[in-house]
Amino acid sequence: MSRYPFHRLQSELAEMINSLPAESRLLSEPYLAKKMGVSRATLREAMRSFEGQGLIRRRQGVGTFVVAKVPVIDTGLEILESIETLALRSGLSVSIGELQVQEVLADEDHAALLNVPAGTKLTRVLRVIYTNNRPIAFLLDTLPLDILAASEIQTGFTGSVLDLLLRRGKPKLTQSRTEINAIGATSEVARALQLQRDDVLLHFAAQLYSETGRVVDYSISYFLPGYFRFHVVRRVG
Repeated sequence: MSRYPFHRLQSELAEMINSLPAESRLLSEPYLAKKMGVSRATLREAMRSFEGQGLIRRRQGVGTFVVAKVPVIDTGLEILESIETLALRSGLSVSIGELQVQEVLADEDHAALLNVPAGTKLTRVLRVIYTNNRPIAFLLDTLPLDILAASEIQTGFTGSVLDLLLRRGKPKLTQSRTEINAIGATSEVARALQLQRDDVLLHFAAQLYSETGRVVDYSISYFLPGYFRFHVVRRVG
């Protein structure tokens, strides 16, 4: 398909999506593809761009729905802050959905990432963050048990391990090293975020350090692009 028809397809889809009220269910992909004279693969590629903007959401086996417009969390990356802090500043109300807290043993990968011996007891905290009944982030933190015990994740936990450690004050946190990529959603993450497998997400993998240089947390975060906009302020020279 040439470039012009694809742009026309996006324009027609955008007009259709904008004309519908929130939570409206779109026609099925096979029907839309036939109606617009394009392949399902081409239609799916165009739809993914709208999903990335947070305009629609696709639920496996259910359908595609129009999403109500919501404030976007727009923030710089120079300072490490929790989603709760960022959302509060952006006027966005967030809540914690599914929460799993487990005690596990460090495999070779996590032993290397946390600089601990294999077999060390770790606390694993998995949760999904929602806004307006829509899951927008999938978060997974893994910490040494002596840094955070599963029993410390009690009623009232709002979803941020970072905020919990900061309130406690020990250990003193100094910096975080984060790798940022755009990746396709795995089956587990797609199911939690009500997406289709391989839909594009922002992926942050971070090691959090204490003032002694110890890695106290290894976190993996998946963000729905349409709800988050990150930027970096850089000096020239």
